[in-house]
Amino acid sequence: MSPKRKTTPATPQAKPDTHGTLPMQLQIGDRFTDEEGEWEIVTRPWTTHGGKRDHASVQKPGDPSTKRDKTWGAHERLAIRRA
Repeated sequence: MSPKRKTTPATPQAKPDTHGTLPMQLQIGDRFTDEEGEWEIVTRPWTTHGGKRDHASVQKPGDPSTKRDKTWGAHERLAIRRA
């Protein structure tokens, strides 16, 4: 008989607050970061070019004067944080 091994309890991994999602699954209030800083989705996303391009209006959190439209390819994954 082989001796029983002592197993150490697995430490739970902390879930990151971001997760990858496709642009078509964005929701109002989602936040993401790009090379220009942190942005928040402020309108419901829409698609063009037969669903191959996704668009949404975004703004810096708490600053409506920075509102602009952002475009992604439908296949791109985004690291977002849900509100």
